This record gives sequence, C-alpha cells and structure tokens, in this order.
Amino acid sequence: MDARVKPRTGLAPYAQVKQHLKAELARGRYAPGALMPSEAELVARFGVSRMTVTRALRELQDEGLVERLQGVGTFAAQLHRVSSTLTIRDIHEEIAARGHRHSATVHLAAEEVAGAALAQRLGLAEGERVFHTLIVHHENGQPLQCEDRYVNPACAPDYLQVDFTQTTPTHYLLEVAPLWEAQYQIEAAAPTAQEAKLLGVPRSEACLVVTRRTVSRGVPVTIARLVHPGTRYLLEGAFKP
Repeated sequence: MDARVKPRTGLAPYAQVKQHLKAELARGRYAPGALMPSEAELVARFGVSRMTVTRALRELQDEGLVERLQGVGTFAAQLHRVSSTLTIRDIHEEIAARGHRHSATVHLAAEEVAGAALAQRLGLAEGERVFHTLIVHHENGQPLQCEDRYVNPACAPDYLQVDFTQTTPTHYLLEVAPLWEAQYQIEAAAPTAQEAKLLGVPRSEACLVVTRRTVSRGVPVTIARLVHPGTRYLLEGAFKP
C-alpha cells in the first residue's frame, strides 16, 4: 500500500482524497475496469474518516470517473462510459511533463473597476473591484501562452500579492477556491495586436484561443482568455478502448 499522503492545505479532507484519486486516474495509474484502493486503505492513507472517503468516492462516481459495486469495491470507469471532458491543466505542469522549462512574465497585475458585462459574468455589481492579470508563459524561453485573466476578489482576496513568476494563477486559484466547475469555449482566431506582440507572432497567425470561466461552490471565480500560437501549440487527448 502507498505511504500516507501528506494533506494539502486549503482543501477539505474529502476534496483531498477526491483530487488525489482524480490525479491518479488522469495519469493512467488505474486502467479502465481496474480495482482501486478500498475505503479502508484510503482511510489509513489519508488519516480521515470513512464518511470522508465515502463522500469523495460518491462524487467521483457522480462524475462518471469510477464505478462502485457494493460488497466488491471501487473500479476505474470504462472509458466508453465517460463523457467527453476537458481537464483544467496547469501550464507549468504541462510544460514540465514534456521535460521542458517553464517561465512566466507578468505584464499586468492590477485592481480595476468591473464594467457591466464583466461584472455580470463574475457575479459582481457594475463598478465593483476586480483583479486583472496579464501573463505570458514561456516554454524553454519561447512564448507559448498569453493569459489574460480576471478574478473575483471575494474568492481570492490575496491574488495580487502572489508572485506569478513562481507559481501559476491556475495552481494558486485551485488551492484557494477548490471544487471548480468550468465552461469552455475553444476557437481558432487571430490574436489581438497586443497578444501578437507579447507572443512574438504576426497578426495573421491563427491561434488556439480558449476562454474559460470557472465557478467554486456556486460563486464565479475567474474568467481567462488563453491564447496559444497555432504553430507552437497542440491540444492533445487520448482514448484507449
């Protein structure tokens, strides 16, 4: 059995169990149909109650990631029964997984006044304050992603004090506002003049543009526009029947 898992601050105990198992499933530790750790093993591994483990497994089952058979155990879900999903990926982890070096340049980190459209999407009143960052992420020194992000201060009051050259907004926000829901929009589009300049590409270059809005416990957390040069970035997925 694995050694006891070190708790992660900022997450409820059941969320720690759930997030750990989701990460294990994502990296392929448990093949579809494979038997996963028992509730008793998870209780010992995380030092939590059985009720806590049961809640984590129930939520994973509700998301279609595991199957639970009473008196038998918990199994990784068969892929043909899992809906098509997109995973919130930390750009630092994505780059590191390729064995490359991630770095970031912060071009803006400021408190601004929310206009009507932005305020509505973040669940704020028009004129309320909102946090705004503009960051370019580099892979081995080459610009890979322009991240233009607005954050609801109520969900992350210390956001502007974070050194985003050392950690990414995605990583930080997942720590302080866990249990996200997300809506995505993905399109091929030309960059704005500012984005083209920051990414070092011509205005005519097709880019992969991901717009993402995330919610924690029913409260909007952040809206991000993520722009990737089409010649440098590939959105990948995998399927194993």
